[in-house]
Amino acid sequence: MHEHYQPREIEAAAQAFWDARKSFEVSEEPGKPTYYCLSMFPYPSGKLHMGHVRNYTIGDVIARYQRMLGKNVLQPMGWDAFGMPAENAAMKNNVAPAKWTYENIAYMKTQLKSLGLAIDWSREVTTCKPDYYRWEQWLFTRLFEKGVIYRKNGTVNWDPVDQTVLANEQVIDGRGWRSGAVIEKREIPMYYFKITAYAEELLQGLDDLPGWPEQVKTMQRNWIGKSKGMEVRFPYHQPSIGEDGVLKVFTTRPDTLMGATYVAVAAEHPLATLAAQDDAELQAFIAECKAGSVAEADMATQEKKGRATSLFVEHPLTGEKLPVWVANYVLMHYGDGAVMAVPAHDERDFEFASKYNLPIKAVVRTSAGDETPAPWQAAYGEHGQLINSGEFDGLDFEGAFDAMEVALLKKNLGQSRVQYRLRDWGISRQRYWGCPIPIIHCDGCGDVPVPEDQLPVVLPEDVVPDGAGSPLARLPEFYECTCPRCGQAARRETDTMDTFVESSWYFARYASPHYEGGMVDPAAANHWLPVDQYIGGIEHAILHLLYARFFHKLMRDEGLVTSSEPFTNLLTQGMVIAETYYRTEANGGKTWFNPADVDLERDAKAKVIRATLRSDGQPVEIGGTEKMSKSKNNGVDPQSMIDQFGADTCRLFMMFASPPDMSAEWSDAGVEGANRFLRRVWRLAQAHVAQGIPGPLQVTGLNDGQKVVRRAIHLAIRQAGQDVGQHHKFNTAIAQVMTLMNVLEKAPQVDEQDRALLHEGLEAVTLLLAPITPHLSHELWQRLGHAEPVIDAAWPKHDESALVQDTLTLVIQVNGKLRGQIDMPADASREDIEAAARSNENVLRFTEGQTIRKVIVVPGKLVNIVAN
Repeated sequence: MHEHYQPREIEAAAQAFWDARKSFEVSEEPGKPTYYCLSMFPYPSGKLHMGHVRNYTIGDVIARYQRMLGKNVLQPMGWDAFGMPAENAAMKNNVAPAKWTYENIAYMKTQLKSLGLAIDWSREVTTCKPDYYRWEQWLFTRLFEKGVIYRKNGTVNWDPVDQTVLANEQVIDGRGWRSGAVIEKREIPMYYFKITAYAEELLQGLDDLPGWPEQVKTMQRNWIGKSKGMEVRFPYHQPSIGEDGVLKVFTTRPDTLMGATYVAVAAEHPLATLAAQDDAELQAFIAECKAGSVAEADMATQEKKGRATSLFVEHPLTGEKLPVWVANYVLMHYGDGAVMAVPAHDERDFEFASKYNLPIKAVVRTSAGDETPAPWQAAYGEHGQLINSGEFDGLDFEGAFDAMEVALLKKNLGQSRVQYRLRDWGISRQRYWGCPIPIIHCDGCGDVPVPEDQLPVVLPEDVVPDGAGSPLARLPEFYECTCPRCGQAARRETDTMDTFVESSWYFARYASPHYEGGMVDPAAANHWLPVDQYIGGIEHAILHLLYARFFHKLMRDEGLVTSSEPFTNLLTQGMVIAETYYRTEANGGKTWFNPADVDLERDAKAKVIRATLRSDGQPVEIGGTEKMSKSKNNGVDPQSMIDQFGADTCRLFMMFASPPDMSAEWSDAGVEGANRFLRRVWRLAQAHVAQGIPGPLQVTGLNDGQKVVRRAIHLAIRQAGQDVGQHHKFNTAIAQVMTLMNVLEKAPQVDEQDRALLHEGLEAVTLLLAPITPHLSHELWQRLGHAEPVIDAAWPKHDESALVQDTLTLVIQVNGKLRGQIDMPADASREDIEAAARSNENVLRFTEGQTIRKVIVVPGKLVNIVAN
């Protein structure tokens, strides 16, 4: 055993051992408890960042711990490989996205392996490979035939120069991020998953996930947005154009119906089109609305604008004529694309009505009174007793809801209904680097799914996109085909799928990644699923996790899996944050400098008082701690840390810096401290092993000092087991090991029993650290005389008898102030403890001339003597 800790050699040897033994490859073992531990797979962006390191180390610690409990642990890895970043990089570097992606995967896989993760690489999946997306296409065709996937026109951001659809984040100040062209709203054919058909099940299923953070479940509930309300129909009659009909509106506040003073429709609503036929100004306004963003968040914050039309609708209960307005704040894809406006009790309507001098009629008595003068007050939106509502006056919300429904039903102009905020999932993307949609368009047969024996529809990988629309639409060799039904010339769909589709079922494919008979092998999938522990960032709380839950139910309904939820437990890890440094330039912009390029000057209390750029010695501003990012240039290269200190040091620091669900602040001093601790462990073990392996420990013959040491060993085992197994508090588990090390380093080494006790302590340290610092533990376990590898060792169990104390040290206080301590037999009576405390010389000194009024004994901890 080398005298000094040499992580490079130790880690290379451990990894070579695991690779040669295929230690982490698993198969189904009936009768053996399974544990499926999964971290969200990475996008192959080029190289790992510290967020990756933290995420995958957390998962690895859990997986290794569960293996030590005797479970058959599956921990796979793959690549979320489709997406826009590859296209952008391809255009920038003039290379095919496939080449860029595969090169990144190769590099990042090497980095992941250097972390020593207990991954079954035989199950690796890459979502941009045909053997993966073939089954996605297979499911698509089945769902299309069942109507769960359908095609209809959808509103998108259209770049007229690049001739392509842009995501909301690619629209900057109303212009395309690449071309600078003014963006238009355009209706184009899109494919949709009917996720709304599963809305109620997705909502109710959250109640069956006690292992998920409440924050995530709340976010999903809000996104699904179930609301009970009223469908209200406003009749209209337009004799000049011979048009009669009803305007449908959904409202969660039917109690305010008598306060409706106008209705507003979206620019895309048929009534808006009807009203604009002979109105050039309204046509121009509608065009302006259609040129705006389709993002709901943008719609909510933009200035409220509208135009009056020549149309009116009738109030369903009073017959009053209400004007129809076209408003930019009404969303066509939400509800029915129309709202009944009650300005007195809705902030958005209030703002609009105030701007355009429309009537504001209060119909609910709130804590703000019976009037609603400007400015808007939150109280105006409260539920309350109805006023100014005719026969409904005096009713509360529930009473008004029921009474309004009865009145509307009599006129066949409304009824209650449940509505969801959740919209069907549009998956069409007019981009190249994605999974081709397996549909063939035939003039005679319509939209025809590609037959199963013709799957996969393979995406050509040698294309270099130029940003001007989808390259597939300009590749006749891709889109020219024959109809599988009639044999006539047809055209293949050139849209690709949203990349969220690939990440919505990868967890199931890991169970049988090489299975050729279907999307998953049901036997294997049901053996492993659902995932026992899923780990990933809180930023995926809504879309990815919701889509994965949806997909799992689709697979269930296709008979592929028997469970209804994909992830039993969810851990959302915190961010990795680091200091930022910058200089403000003459134009007001900021230039950010990497912490590695900055020298710090500290005061006597280690507080940073000055920061200078190493290259020129000039000051830089300290920007505070923020999430590691390229924009703030405060990232730390994991590879440089691994090269300098070793993977175990990086893993230990990441797990010690904070609990996994909290942010972890990067600290060079913290990394160095983690490395010093591992060197301490190595030094103690090396010195011990150099003297030879001692004989067995004779537990029954320990003296008092040895009992104290052994108690420290088993306290650490007990507490670390609770911290890791029950709470995932790896930082406190590490602290327990550090406390134990302090005891072991000071423990006497006089006789063979002392050495045997140290041996037991070092074995405990090695096993408790094994999930966190697996390479060091692998080496130490061998050096401590074990033939089997530490990965096959069991998690240590504490000896309850070792925790029993013969004597207890009790603190003595006089009037709450520490005045000394006494050692008492563990079974001493309350009277004996009080007597010993009263006779203690410090107690006598500090109570001299006073009367002892009370003696408080806290068993096992302290004695407080109250005197005056």
